[in-house]
Amino acid sequence: MKRKISVILIIAICFLLQSTIFKALSFASISPNLLIVVVSSFGFMRGRKEGMYIGLLCGLLLDIFFGQIFGFYSLLYLVLGYVNGMFRKIFYPDDIKLPMVLILGSDFVLNFMIYLLLFLPRGRVNLIYYLLHLMVPEMVYTLVITIALYFIILKINQRLERIEKRSAAKFV
Repeated sequence: MKRKISVILIIAICFLLQSTIFKALSFASISPNLLIVVVSSFGFMRGRKEGMYIGLLCGLLLDIFFGQIFGFYSLLYLVLGYVNGMFRKIFYPDDIKLPMVLILGSDFVLNFMIYLLLFLPRGRVNLIYYLLHLMVPEMVYTLVITIALYFIILKINQRLERIEKRSAAKFV
């Protein structure tokens, strides 16, 4: 129960930060994607199933508040959570390279799918412009924020795992 409350609280805080403070602190109308950091982090820390659930919850938030097509972000974030969960077996908390690469890759895939499914059908075919002026700056900004946010999520996850192990040991 503590884990569910903690995860919902993390998602809510990151969503609020992403949609308020970081929108105000945007550079050239580019802001970091904190929810992709949350989905990716919990995916490779906790596995495919939890990555999917967290991805679905984050996607639903985005669909409800900002989505044009209901279910679009839910599906994208769900799939990204699942794919990141596949890397749980090679995830080591001390090594930050894998999380950085996975978060960067997830942000790229998300933005590329948004381009393919939302912009391209409307006749906006200038991929190079979208890549250089929107995707790459957002990826860099998200990567900078990831350095701090990832360690916060990691510490919360490790603390929750210790609590879960202690409570499980009481019943054995």
